[in-house]
Amino acid sequence: MRLCADLPAHREVWGRLTHAGIAMCPVVDGEILTGTPWTALTRGRANGIELLAGHTRDEFRLFSAMTGRRGTFTEEDARTALEVFAPVPDGADAYRAAHPGATPEELLETVYSDALFRMPSLLLAEANATAGGTSYLFELALDGVLGACHSLDVPLAFGTPDSPIGKQLLGDPPAPEAVAVSRELQGAWVRFITDGDPGWAAYRPDHRLTRVLDADPRTAAYPERDSRRIWEGRPPAPFDLV
Repeated sequence: MRLCADLPAHREVWGRLTHAGIAMCPVVDGEILTGTPWTALTRGRANGIELLAGHTRDEFRLFSAMTGRRGTFTEEDARTALEVFAPVPDGADAYRAAHPGATPEELLETVYSDALFRMPSLLLAEANATAGGTSYLFELALDGVLGACHSLDVPLAFGTPDSPIGKQLLGDPPAPEAVAVSRELQGAWVRFITDGDPGWAAYRPDHRLTRVLDADPRTAAYPERDSRRIWEGRPPAPFDLV
């Protein structure tokens, strides 16, 4: 946590990574990992597989809280976030057009969530399906203490709401809705591991069905439609080596 909070002090050396709120991520080094997984799949360098992928709705909110910046982001912060992470050349304008009433903090959290977590998960599911694999996609939309933030799926998937991270993110005690989502997520993992099918329809680029895990769980079209359109054909770039 201290390392994440200290990232901005190393911006001249580490560059774009210091805006991410976290210093640990996969690195395309050109030797062990020569490209992003979705690039390898779409270019025929890898075969499709059975894949279960997902993200939370409010991924970046955890890092806003960890760095102590939540509730303090300014218009300048939002502008920098859009300049650094939105796709070029017109991604920043596209985000503002898609979210006309958003606060600076909402814009910042949306573009960070997309660039670092949501769009990579979506791209991987789409590329795997295109390569002949079977992709199952989910979005965790359950509201915990910090909304549906990054890591909220961990205590839910492992059934440990009474763990320290569980209490921190779900409350103590957790709401009945959280218990129900935990049971569904655990069951989905078990079914996928044993049978290759988590219990909902596979994601395909022609219908984009996604399981939305919430107090009212449902299988519907991919919920982050604006973000998908903004990023279509312009995948997030990996971080440079430092």
